[in-house]
Amino acid sequence: MAEPKITHTQILAELKKKLYKPVYYLFGEENYFIDLISDYIQDHVLTEDEKAFNLSVLYGKDVDIITVIETAKRFPMMSDYQVVIVKEAQDLRISGEDKSNRFIHYLEHPQPTTLLVFCYKHGKPDKRLAYFKTLSKHAVVFESAKLYDNKIPEWITAYVKDNGYQLSPKAAILLAESLGTDLSRIVNETGKLFINLPKGSVISEDYIERNIGISKEYNVFELQNALGARDILKANKIINHLSANPKDNPLLVTVGLLFGFFNKLMIYHSLSDKSNSNAAKALGVNPFFVPDYMKAASNYKPEKLIRIVSYLREYDLRSKGVDNVSTTEADLLKELVFKILH
Repeated sequence: MAEPKITHTQILAELKKKLYKPVYYLFGEENYFIDLISDYIQDHVLTEDEKAFNLSVLYGKDVDIITVIETAKRFPMMSDYQVVIVKEAQDLRISGEDKSNRFIHYLEHPQPTTLLVFCYKHGKPDKRLAYFKTLSKHAVVFESAKLYDNKIPEWITAYVKDNGYQLSPKAAILLAESLGTDLSRIVNETGKLFINLPKGSVISEDYIERNIGISKEYNVFELQNALGARDILKANKIINHLSANPKDNPLLVTVGLLFGFFNKLMIYHSLSDKSNSNAAKALGVNPFFVPDYMKAASNYKPEKLIRIVSYLREYDLRSKGVDNVSTTEADLLKELVFKILH
């Protein structure tokens, strides 16, 4: 049985208790958690005075593993620890038997007064390599995976709660649909909501609209609802607004989100148990939104949904330039919405 993967929360909890490990290997597609851990180590393990002699920040493209090892072997000066952080570790040169063996030897016999942190971004190392197998035995290895789209609202809600505020399910969806899946961007934009707002406050859609410029009426989430209700007038008002602001509302993103919505309607139709709790679990949504999906499913029979999914695939390709020479994103969106509603 595979061992359970360590989470960023567990790593941070140990760091806050000053339970340090000699080697941290952080990798994955989601940069946010990698930065969260490495920044905490860089900011909190050493005092400002200690950092002058005991903090080394290296970059993978500029060094090889031998340089990293030699730096890590040093003893701290006037401090209990030294911190060595290797940023962009995906560019670090470890190829060759000698380099690999020396890395493995260091992992098996690390300098106990050094915190050596590798930040490997935008992908995964080859786990078949000998040094990675040794890492798994002797280091804290953390994989920072991208969150699935349907997990983003839940993550935003938890993040807001951790900061002492509350967020309604609809407001969480509004933020998720508008800000995408980049957690760093979400944290940056959400942070603007905390300014001048007393702890414990409920962050409303109106407050979001006033403070970070996301319209509570003219966004993809509301377009989804308008299409679900077959409200032609409202849908057209929204697409006119989205088309007037193409930089903030790229068609590719809009099509992707609508694909997720109509795919969920197909899933809803297939359920034998359409109870609120079961539907929420099957659709991967907050139970608060199940009535909206139930209503939308009543407006779209499975045969129509199959055609809509086909339209969405077609316009996804056309938005990327396939079989489309000159049609603008605004016109493509209008064509798509017309086909969905008729």
